[in-house]
Amino acid sequence: MAGQNEKGLKRIINACFFSIAGFKAVWQHEEAFRQEVVLFIITTPIALWLGHTTSDKLLLIGSVVLVMLVELLNSAVEAVVDRVGFEHHELSGRAKDIGSAAVSLSLAWAAVVWVSLLL
Repeated sequence: MAGQNEKGLKRIINACFFSIAGFKAVWQHEEAFRQEVVLFIITTPIALWLGHTTSDKLLLIGSVVLVMLVELLNSAVEAVVDRVGFEHHELSGRAKDIGSAAVSLSLAWAAVVWVSLLL
């Protein structure tokens, strides 16, 4: 990528543009990420309303942010695997399955956080 060897403020500015490009790509190509953003938009006001302490609110919101973070990483793994080739390969399938398992685990953790803090 052009500009990846920049230093100082220019590197930070470039990183911001690369991040924006990443968000645009995941929004355009990943339905799961769009669904998780909707989940975030719905749950954040609920967390702010139902959370008793600042820590509770941060845990509730953070658990959903964690799901989106894991989805971003899973999408990156899937993009790299697909770049290598679409033919079936055991390691490619394993990489995608492991990424999917990570997303499932983060969703389960978010559910545990929400249930434990709201009961």
